Amino acid sequence: MPTALAVVRALGPVDLKSVARDSLLRWLIAVPIVFALLFRWGTPAVSHWLGDRYGFDLTPYYPLLTSFLVLMVPTMLGSVVGFLLLDQRDDRTLTALQVTPLTVEGYLVYRTAIPMAVSVPVMMASIAIADLVTVGVVQSLAAAIQAAPVTPLYALFVGAFAANKVQGFALLKGAGVLTWPPIVAWFVSSPWQLAFGIDPLYWPLKVFWMLEGGAHSVLPYFLGGLAYQSFLVAVLLRRFKDAISR
Repeated sequence: MPTALAVVRALGPVDLKSVARDSLLRWLIAVPIVFALLFRWGTPAVSHWLGDRYGFDLTPYYPLLTSFLVLMVPTMLGSVVGFLLLDQRDDRTLTALQVTPLTVEGYLVYRTAIPMAVSVPVMMASIAIADLVTVGVVQSLAAAIQAAPVTPLYALFVGAFAANKVQGFALLKGAGVLTWPPIVAWFVSSPWQLAFGIDPLYWPLKVFWMLEGGAHSVLPYFLGGLAYQSFLVAVLLRRFKDAISR
């Protein structure tokens, strides 16, 4: 079994070339930073206009607006990895792995762990660039870690259920509905808000809102969300392995 560093050295350059030659994947990677810049420059102007024109104060909703970045980073990265999974499944790369020292399980660990690790600094950078809310580095890191499992959730969802990139894109558009229940949850008072926890995207936003608001009872939500997301990742991993073994 190759070491983790050897796996990264072997597969990392292949992934970079695959992303570099695909304009869709390049755009998906750039989207969170582009939106962070738009939020940074556009939101204060819109807030000022709403205040002058309608007397509406947008400032209390800045954490809600930042929530879109919290979700966007792992979902976009997960989409990129999902398309890479489809490409390498079509190229029979996963079949070829069965006669190499790198097992399918090792490959899937790489496919899930690296994007999760990448999503953490990207999300922290996006929140800092948007500059709509004031959160410390520790709070930002905790929110990013809680959201990281969303990356393999999206990737494995595409890889397990899509036959090609066209179907993958359609599935991702359909999965977009998952982003709205957590946003609606912002306007629901607890304890009823927890009903939205069936949606795995709720937990990163709940943790982010609590950290941004200075709440002290974040740990149960942090750990509970990670446990639920990990369970869903395990289910999708099993489904994906079944799909590539056919």
